[in-house]
Amino acid sequence: GLLFDLEKGAPSTRFFGIEIAPLPYWICRFRGALLRSNVKFLFGRYERRNFAEYDLVFCYLSPVAMPYIWRKVLAEMRPGTILLSYEFVVPEAPPSFVLEIVKDAPPLYGWRI
Repeated sequence: GLLFDLEKGAPSTRFFGIEIAPLPYWICRFRGALLRSNVKFLFGRYERRNFAEYDLVFCYLSPVAMPYIWRKVLAEMRPGTILLSYEFVVPEAPPSFVLEIVKDAPPLYGWRI
């Protein structure tokens, strides 16, 4: 849902979602079609994507994956880009900012690269 909400606020921006599980992937595609959204969903693993291609990367992964994603971010993302993580922090790097999107829900953590 986040990508669809972001698209409403920035309709000229290109948004991509990556999903590894088939059912959530097809649900996202179906929702996108219903909403007539331009968000593109890719099926596969984020490890195979080059983060240098993106200005902002949003992840909702397990805490176990966060150290790996951080190493990938540092290796590939350009200065001035942003990593967002819903609910989970990077243990070795305090976030640059924390956003409370919905009261009593987990925060959205952000790191400026």
